[in-house]
Amino acid sequence: MNRTLILTFLLVLSFSWAKAQKPTYKIAKLKYNGGGDWYSNKTALPNLIKFCNRNLNMNIAYEDDVVEVGSPEIFAYPFLHMTGHGNVLFSSTEAENLRKYLISGGFLHIDDNYGLDKFVRSEMKKVFPELDFVELPFNHPIYNQKYKFPSGLPKIHEHDGKPAQGFGIIYEGRLVCFYTFETDLGDGWEDPAIHNDPPELREKALRMGANIVMFAFTTF
Repeated sequence: MNRTLILTFLLVLSFSWAKAQKPTYKIAKLKYNGGGDWYSNKTALPNLIKFCNRNLNMNIAYEDDVVEVGSPEIFAYPFLHMTGHGNVLFSSTEAENLRKYLISGGFLHIDDNYGLDKFVRSEMKKVFPELDFVELPFNHPIYNQKYKFPSGLPKIHEHDGKPAQGFGIIYEGRLVCFYTFETDLGDGWEDPAIHNDPPELREKALRMGANIVMFAFTTF
């Protein structure tokens, strides 16, 4: 009898442990049309997820999921990441789908991988024709989560030598889209051997990325 009770207890315990290990959060890379390389920085998100799970005690799935702008599957992901160097094109249906996702509680992080700016601004105007990107002040909560960035976004790669800037689309008082410009944040998340960035620079990039994730998952 005692042995049966012990076995039952162990089974319940192992089931509870397995259930507890199930990922709580999911993140996906946004696939878009237009010919731009939406698939760039392949090691970036997996590395950021590992960093968040380790340093923020989060439980984000390690799968490198990809979801299309017009797909209803975007609603399964509270956080979407978009990057690239070139052209972006949203159809009216895709723009409407992304709008519904964002105003329903979803969050989009766009990282300019150098060359994305002029395309993403025009396409996001299809999503929110009534709103513009606004530069976020350095005291915004996104810069002041676990890691503090009193001067805003870290500059990972120089390119044109312009300052890194963080822009947002704010819908009814909520930041629904955060656009990181002239920083190459995603490059800093990649495997060290890809860009040979100094460890301290990668750490800054990962910390800022963790702030973005933390903000998105705690602000609705």
